[in-house]
Amino acid sequence: MTTNENTTDSTGQATKEYVHEHAPRLAWAKHAPEVYKAMIRLDAEARKGVDPVTLELVKIRASQLNHCAFCLDMHSKDALAAGESVERIIQLGAWEESQHFYTPREIAAIELTEAITVLTDGFVPDDTYEKAAKLYDEKELTQLIAAITVINAWNRFGVSTRMVPGHYTAGDFK
Repeated sequence: MTTNENTTDSTGQATKEYVHEHAPRLAWAKHAPEVYKAMIRLDAEARKGVDPVTLELVKIRASQLNHCAFCLDMHSKDALAAGESVERIIQLGAWEESQHFYTPREIAAIELTEAITVLTDGFVPDDTYEKAAKLYDEKELTQLIAAITVINAWNRFGVSTRMVPGHYTAGDFK
């Protein structure tokens, strides 16, 4: 059975009817404000010394992998507001096939993000770590790993509590 998703408004113009927005399961920041504040502090510390462009690419890629729509919405909007191109954001989902959009350091950070985010083998592969270690000094690499870990924690809050995407305005939580 097919349904017509197009409807008309009061002027007779065709409009699309979208699926109803879901409600969040839980307002976790309200019920655990000290945890939320600690996450904010951890996030602020983790981002220190990480290139802001790379940081947003890492946050977007981790959010894609974790299916965190709220964080994906937030970090895509923040990246766009900071001057990132739509093309580079779109290509993150297929970065292995479109590496020419990114710098070697960005590729190493994206690859490390995937390895830390998807621990299906139970470890970060040596070659992935070594690639990043060649392009980042120990302090930078430590901060990058911290930033990747923090976005994964944010994603888990977002996904488990079903935070609703689409209402974030770039810079709201900076």
